[in-house]
Amino acid sequence: MRKSVFLGLAAAVMFGTSASADTLETVIKNDHVKCGVSTGLAGFSAADEKGDWQGIDVDVCRAVAAATLGDASKVKYTPLTAKERFTALQSGEIDILSRNTTWTLTRDASLGLNFAGVNYYDGQGFMVSDKLGVKSALELDGAAVCIQAGTTTELNLADYFKANNMEYKAVTYDTSDQTIKGFEAGRCDMLTSDQSQLYSLRIKLAKPDEAVVLPEVISKEPLGPVVRQGDDKWFNIVKWSLFAMVNAEEMGVTKANAKEMKDSKDPAIQRLMGGQGEKLGLSDDWSYNIVSQVGNYGESFEANVGSGSPLKIGRGLNALWSKGGLQYAPPIR
Repeated sequence: MRKSVFLGLAAAVMFGTSASADTLETVIKNDHVKCGVSTGLAGFSAADEKGDWQGIDVDVCRAVAAATLGDASKVKYTPLTAKERFTALQSGEIDILSRNTTWTLTRDASLGLNFAGVNYYDGQGFMVSDKLGVKSALELDGAAVCIQAGTTTELNLADYFKANNMEYKAVTYDTSDQTIKGFEAGRCDMLTSDQSQLYSLRIKLAKPDEAVVLPEVISKEPLGPVVRQGDDKWFNIVKWSLFAMVNAEEMGVTKANAKEMKDSKDPAIQRLMGGQGEKLGLSDDWSYNIVSQVGNYGESFEANVGSGSPLKIGRGLNALWSKGGLQYAPPIR
């Protein structure tokens, strides 16, 4: 078991996951949602030159703020390293963790946490300098590998190299920024992380075109928001805030047309645009506020990591189920 897991378990025992805690009540009292994000990962959670946080993970927190407080801007962001993130959530320092975090059995069942859905389906990959002339990770026996500590990436890397009878030297760092700097400085032959993160890190290089993402994808990495166990009301709110964005894309409801869609004759759109709030302890315009202020899932994806972003990642597995992808949300009814 990794050191970070021991720390998480210790924090769970120390702080507990109070079933009596009412996170919604705390959020309303504070008048903001406390959101744990990365220390800076383009497309997912990163502060721009004005200090404003943006990204597909950030939009989940903005959606929760829109649903609970009627204002997507009412979010306080806490940058966290991979090793810090679970303890921060367990201790109550944050209300929600939305930080490119992989849903696994250990994290779901032994840390006192609940994953509230998947906002990005990913998989671990490898990036090398094109000067190496390497076309496959199977050519990297004995390589030095830059890797971020406290992540599932460490175990996946060990499993992959062991399964293929290869050896490697791990060069570990606490943050993703440190890993890309180590890679650029030549301290390792290869950098491994979720493929989405590789594309985000590559654009930070002085010469991005000289780095190549290899074709191998060696793991399943369903990334999504996380909350504490013991507060089902808050769990439902976070879960359905994400589902509202996915449902909105499926129904063709966008940030631009949300207001006119309130007059739709389609019963499903009517429910999305107003209603069901009482069941979540929210006002009936909770989901309308999400779509009108944050947008639907597709809008968030395209602006942050897709065609409208520097990353230009294809939808792939993150396309709607009706378009060959895995994004699927239960109906709002």
